[in-house]
Amino acid sequence: MKRISLGLAVGVVATSFAAILIRLAQAPPLVIGAYRLGLAALILTPFALRYARRELRDLRAGEMALIGLSGLFLGLHFASWITSLEYTTVASSVALVATSPLFVGLASHFLVGEKVGRAMWVGLLISIAGGVIISLGDFSIGGQALLGDLLALLGALAGSGYFLLGRQIRQRVSLLAYVLPAYWVAGLVLLAAALMAGNPLTGYSPDTYLFLALLALIPQIMGHSLLNWTLKHLTPTLVTVSILAEPISSTILAFLILQEAPTSIKLAGGALVLIGIYIAMRGQQRKRAVIVP
Repeated sequence: MKRISLGLAVGVVATSFAAILIRLAQAPPLVIGAYRLGLAALILTPFALRYARRELRDLRAGEMALIGLSGLFLGLHFASWITSLEYTTVASSVALVATSPLFVGLASHFLVGEKVGRAMWVGLLISIAGGVIISLGDFSIGGQALLGDLLALLGALAGSGYFLLGRQIRQRVSLLAYVLPAYWVAGLVLLAAALMAGNPLTGYSPDTYLFLALLALIPQIMGHSLLNWTLKHLTPTLVTVSILAEPISSTILAFLILQEAPTSIKLAGGALVLIGIYIAMRGQQRKRAVIVP
């Protein structure tokens, strides 16, 4: 359990760098998403072909369909969330996109049949309340900030579908055999969207290309891949509740790098997020979920 908890923690911290790197990259949102997923897929391809070639070749049509749908959700998640950062603050965007546990918990309970215990519900609701409080200072009743908030919520919905499908697929497919085709599908979806929008794929500064490469390496390969690894051992609700710690890390990084200073209300919200995650994880441990080594 300690190894899985460590992987989850490292995954959350790694994904926290995404919003900062996106802000620093001087490129359109769809181009940023296409580079992030495309480069990650390219980097992982030789490893997958070496260690998971037979499994990739033997994937059934139903499994490929689920992986393709998961990649589609991932592409939509990044398209909407990265675009939201053009209109609202890092704290608001990350806090709102991190509300996916609410949708995952509801879907897991009512559709998938994974009953969510009382402690998990309490922790989930406390964490979501903390995420909402973090973003209260940046909410707007109209204009660009509201558009950014709505796009972040759309990203949360798409991310929920991605994690729910990932949980089902990871029960019978290895990490590399899952993430490689999922990342390729998401990258191609974002590439097609960028081309349809008329966004240029080249001509950016060296710094931007560096930030795009770091996006692929840190938040995507290290962050998302570790989160996908934990999906074999933990419920998607617990994984997404833990991701609610991301607004805290991202707010700290935004202060240090972008000089977006957190307010007292955001600090209070961050404390609630941590309390909620603790309650949810304690509830998961009490249920003694089956852990697969």
